[in-house]
Amino acid sequence: MKCPECQSTYVNKNGHKKGKQNYICVDCGRQFIDCYQPHKGYSEEVKRECLTMYVNGLGFRAIERIKGVHHTSIINWVKQVGELLPDAYEPETIPEVGELDELEIFIGHKKNKIWLWTAVNHFQPGILGWVLGDHSAATFRPLWELVGSWKCYFYVTDGWPVYPMFIPDGDQIVCKTYMTRVEGENTRLRHYLARLHRKTLCYSKSREMLKNSIRLLIHYPKFWEVPVPDPGHHFNRVRARQIE
Repeated sequence: MKCPECQSTYVNKNGHKKGKQNYICVDCGRQFIDCYQPHKGYSEEVKRECLTMYVNGLGFRAIERIKGVHHTSIINWVKQVGELLPDAYEPETIPEVGELDELEIFIGHKKNKIWLWTAVNHFQPGILGWVLGDHSAATFRPLWELVGSWKCYFYVTDGWPVYPMFIPDGDQIVCKTYMTRVEGENTRLRHYLARLHRKTLCYSKSREMLKNSIRLLIHYPKFWEVPVPDPGHHFNRVRARQIE
């Protein structure tokens, strides 16, 4: 018998795993069983159900407990889909009034704060653009490149001092009362994504995983469906058009 990692024949028995003899390689420490049963993979229906549960507020381990699918498989599906989804979608009509806001979250631990900046059309639902980073002008700049191209009559924001650095004089309205659309969208993000809940055991360990989750969540309420990756990590983006 050879180790599948280093091909060494110096292996010992090391208990049982799921009723089968487990071995350990003395040279490299790899553990393995004599004969692996090939996994047939999960159906598109199971993948769609798990991803739909994820964008409706359940964490990975909660889905694992309900569906019996290992949480790492669900994590991989979110990554595969998120990497293929666009960051934003072209607005159906150019917004006349834009709203901008920042959502405070964290990665890894609560002291490691990060902000999700979002932009919406005051008169239509849906997040049209977002960036993830610190609370600085450098983070906001890429989002403004998109939002500024709308040439809105007004941009409604809170009083964060970064906004006047970009919004032309006379075009900014600082008023929380008129930010109902963007605050509603941000509230929906917190509601539908477990890792964004204010009091939860779920949290993001990496920025990339958070980005993939946000892309999937923005896609879901726009089309009310979740794309399902095939084994080659592809899916049809018939209606999704990425903003260049």
